[in-house]
Amino acid sequence: IRKRIKKLLKENNMNLWQLYKQTGVSASTLSYFMNKKRELITLKTLLHICEGFHIELKEFFDDPLFKDVEQE
Repeated sequence: IRKRIKKLLKENNMNLWQLYKQTGVSASTLSYFMNKKRELITLKTLLHICEGFHIELKEFFDDPLFKDVEQE
């Protein structure tokens, strides 16, 4: 999920601060997750992130990154 968010940030020429402004998800929540200080992200937060990128959840996961995902 982190890799996909980074990819979308790059594709949309955005940074975490801009994503925070688009989503209303707190900057600390985004930062802690992206910097691996927090392992999990809630579905609600992910939905807000998708809204910030103007995509649906299914579009978020429709990426080769998720092709062969295995549980760690």
